[in-house]
Amino acid sequence: MYDYGDFLASMILLSLAFCLLLCVKGVLAPTSTDHGRSGNYLFDYYWGTELYPRICGIDIKVFTNCRFGLTVWALAVAVFALKSYELHGRVVDGMAVTAALQLLYLTKFFWWEAGYYRTIDIITDRAGFYICWGCLCFVPSFYTLVSLFMVRQPEPVGPAWTAALLGFGLASLAVNYWSDWQKQAARAADGQLNIWGRPARVIRAKYSLENGQERQSVLLASGFWAVSRHFHYIPELSLTLCWSAVCGTGCHIIPYMYFAFLSVLLFHRSFRDDKKCRDKYGKYWSEYCKLVPYKIVPFLF
Repeated sequence: MYDYGDFLASMILLSLAFCLLLCVKGVLAPTSTDHGRSGNYLFDYYWGTELYPRICGIDIKVFTNCRFGLTVWALAVAVFALKSYELHGRVVDGMAVTAALQLLYLTKFFWWEAGYYRTIDIITDRAGFYICWGCLCFVPSFYTLVSLFMVRQPEPVGPAWTAALLGFGLASLAVNYWSDWQKQAARAADGQLNIWGRPARVIRAKYSLENGQERQSVLLASGFWAVSRHFHYIPELSLTLCWSAVCGTGCHIIPYMYFAFLSVLLFHRSFRDDKKCRDKYGKYWSEYCKLVPYKIVPFLF
């Protein structure tokens, strides 16, 4: 699978056809009431016509985003590490660190998968080219560029640099998981819990469903979530930087392309998330923003 150009070419063509099938299905045979067209064929193909499509009982977005995209990402990283061993007689320091951090990150994702179902990917973005083609083709190819690069240009970074990157990467992963856990624990306990030794500070935000039914969510403003509204982006970016920096600080651009892409993606997503929450919670979100004024980085943004 190391030379997987044929595989990617096949996936690109199959995914384009699959997205067209989803677009037509959302119009002719939608799974739920949350579907519709925009009136623009290209936009419908790009964005999708259905939020939660199912085919033969299979949740399409769960399959493309989790079962296929992230699983192939993990398999590709493992294959590249094995190819490195085959070529060089050992898995060099940099490859070992980048492979370990990526695989641990993906393990954490599947451990935390229930939390992913509350993200904008699932609850807002429809099943179209943007999500489905991205997860079927873009994730397995672009997200694994660091490991692919390291196969032919291992460039051992030395034991001290390796240990520093591994340690900081593991710390970033732990903080990322810890911050996600705080939010999930607050929801599970309905805000009745201690965080960092103190009663959690929460806002009980009421909102209405499309059918008029009133619901309530817990907005956490304690622990990591008192630092910024999207604090978990910080350790995610620092972790990504760690598994990219194993390639050193030379003139190579490829190893840092995913980090650059993710930075732009999360920056843009912070605005999308804020708009979604403001539309959903109204005055409660404004109150929350007063308690936690920063989007991602305290005192900067």
